[in-house]
Amino acid sequence: MLSRRQLLKGFTAFGAGGAGFGGYAVAEPWRLQVTRYRIAPSAWPAGLSLRLAVLADLHVCDPWMGLGRLEAIVARTNALGADAVLLLGDYIAGDGMSRVSEPVPLAAWTKVLAGLEAPLGTHAVLGNHDWWDDADAQHRRQGPTRVGRALEAAGIPVYDNASCRLAKHGQPFWLAGLGSQWALYPRHGSWRRTLRIPYEGVDDLGGTLAAIGDDAPIVLMAHEPDIFAHVPDRVALTLSGHTHGGQVQLMGYAPIVPSRYGRRYAYGHIEEGERSLVVSGGLGCSGVPVRFGRPPEIVVVEIGSASV
Repeated sequence: MLSRRQLLKGFTAFGAGGAGFGGYAVAEPWRLQVTRYRIAPSAWPAGLSLRLAVLADLHVCDPWMGLGRLEAIVARTNALGADAVLLLGDYIAGDGMSRVSEPVPLAAWTKVLAGLEAPLGTHAVLGNHDWWDDADAQHRRQGPTRVGRALEAAGIPVYDNASCRLAKHGQPFWLAGLGSQWALYPRHGSWRRTLRIPYEGVDDLGGTLAAIGDDAPIVLMAHEPDIFAHVPDRVALTLSGHTHGGQVQLMGYAPIVPSRYGRRYAYGHIEEGERSLVVSGGLGCSGVPVRFGRPPEIVVVEIGSASV
């Protein structure tokens, strides 16, 4: 997502430097906070309350997001009492981090994630790094990916332009998951990984929503938040990751956000008309193992009348 060069440009642009800054920026990825939101969509059914725990952008690798740290995140998530746990993609560290880390076997980290517990289950979508990691999927220009297969083998369903009808206390809702909008490298053969390259998506928002068979409310999982500009009012809530909340922000300003909309969908709860989006700051690092002003977070979203 973020290259070393991009992050260094961001630091330079804002005069970031010195041992104190650097030490804090390297230490901050090890912090963990729980960020809570309460969402009350206007068309949400009375009496239906949901608590969703959201984990995004784990970027699993040693030593920055090894199995021990992942186990601690799972334990803390389980203690939150969520109705469902949603995994929003980018489980793979990516090339930038691979220069300063070691990979963790897929079977090992998916086994840890299989320990997530919630009455309505754990559900996942894939992110761009999960696609970029799979040369065979890139060649075929379609899934399944090796990350998706590993999650499914661990008992975690992966939604690739698909949905599932769930219910709490007899009241139904739909959980939909979108394919990554940055999944495939361009067909012209350039393998440069910069924001100037128009990655191709495997997302199908129209097809995903068309397959939903009734008027129960919809919660949409979409790794990249840019799709929110096209999400109809029919969707009560969209949940995304991908941006890391900028990963590095100075005085509230994130110099680098991987989005065609700039900082419009960078982080937090965004409302546009009747539509709501929550963008997680994520848990891991991309490009380099540095965070500043945006510590890793588990997101808890309360929809309806549940208390936080």
